[in-house]
Amino acid sequence: MSFCLIILAGGNSHRFRSKIGKAYQKIGGKSLIEINLIKARKFKEIKKIILVYNKKDIKRVKSLSLKNVKLIIGGKSRQQSTFNALKSLKNQKGISKVLIHDVARPNFSTKLFSAIIKNMKNARAVVPKVNVQDAVKQIIDSSKEEYIVGKKRHNLFLTQTPQAFNLKEIYHLHKSNFGKYKDDDISLYMDLNKVKFIEGEKNNFKITDISDFENLKNIYKFKQRVGIGFDVHRLVPKRKLYLAGLRIKSKVGTLGHSDGDPVLHSVTDAILGACKMGDIGQMFSDKNKKIKNIRSTILLQKIMEQIRFKGYFINNIDINIITQTPKIKNYKNKMINNIAKLCEISKEKINIKGKTAEKLGVIGKEKAIACEVICSVIKYD
Repeated sequence: MSFCLIILAGGNSHRFRSKIGKAYQKIGGKSLIEINLIKARKFKEIKKIILVYNKKDIKRVKSLSLKNVKLIIGGKSRQQSTFNALKSLKNQKGISKVLIHDVARPNFSTKLFSAIIKNMKNARAVVPKVNVQDAVKQIIDSSKEEYIVGKKRHNLFLTQTPQAFNLKEIYHLHKSNFGKYKDDDISLYMDLNKVKFIEGEKNNFKITDISDFENLKNIYKFKQRVGIGFDVHRLVPKRKLYLAGLRIKSKVGTLGHSDGDPVLHSVTDAILGACKMGDIGQMFSDKNKKIKNIRSTILLQKIMEQIRFKGYFINNIDINIITQTPKIKNYKNKMINNIAKLCEISKEKINIKGKTAEKLGVIGKEKAIACEVICSVIKYD
C-alpha cells in the first residue's frame, strides 16, 4: 500500500490566542508540524507528504526548511483545505490511499499510526475513536438553564485523526458533497458501517487552547533524558589542536587516537548517555586503525544519524571547557555555531563556558585540556 499523508495546518488558531499559531509552537526545539513529520517518516508506506498551511504563515513555514514536503495553501474552511490537497493528488501515480491528519494532534503513538495503516488492507476507511466516559448533559434552553441529564453515553464516541481513506473515494465524496461537511472527513460517509473504527488513544488529544499545549509540554517533560560527558587530552608538540570542531592556532595539540577534540568527544558522550547508547569508547574503539586521526566531527555526525533513527532529538547542551590556554571567549561564538550545525539544533540551545584551573595541576600548567558536558534529549515517539 502506498499512502499520501495530508497534514492540515491551515487554521487561524483563534482559540489558541497567540501571535504564533499552534502549528508553529515548539517543544524541545521542534514545532508541532515537525513532531508530526518525525513520527510519520518512520513508515515506508508513506510515499508523499502534503502540508496544508495558512497563507499568512508562509514565512514561518519556509523557516522550518521542510524536506520532501509539498506545500498547499489552505482555504477558508477545513473542507476546502482538505479538498485543495486532494485535488493536487488527482493525477498522482502510485498512490491509492490517503491519511488525513490534524497538525494539532501531534501526540499519537507510532503504534496507533501502524494500526491505521494495517487495517486499511481490508477496509475502505479507518478511523480511531475513543469512548465518552464522562457524564453527559445536553442544553435545551440556556436562557432558562434547562438541561437533559442522565443521557446515555455507551453509544457515544469521539473520533480522532489520522483518518485513512481510499484516495479516489474520499476525493469523490468531497467533490460531490462540498458544503455538507460537518466536523471531519469521516462525516462525509452516509453509511458508517463501511468504516473500520479502531481504538484511539487518550493522549492523542487535540491542541485547541494554551492549556492543551501546556498539558502536552508536561507529557514531554517526562520523556526528556539527560546525559553527562567528560574528556581530557594531553597537550603535546607536533599535534593539531581542535576544539568543538574548529582548528585552533597553537604550538601544541591534543594527543589522541582521533583528532583529540575534547569538546566534541564530551558532547558525543553526553548524547550517548542521554540516549542510553553506551559511550564513545564502545562506539569508536582506539584499537580500530580505520579511525586513526579521524575528525571528531565525523564521529559526532555518525552518532546523530543513529539517535535520529531511534527517535531522539537534542533539547539543549551545556559545555564547560577547562583550559589555561587558549582563551575560550575568543572562539565561543564560532564553537556554538559549529556545534549547532553538527547537532542540528538552534544556537540558543547551546551554552559554552570557559574555565581555568587557576594554574593548578596539568591543566593549569598548560599540559592538558578537559571538557565536561550535560545534554538533554527528547524522544518523539
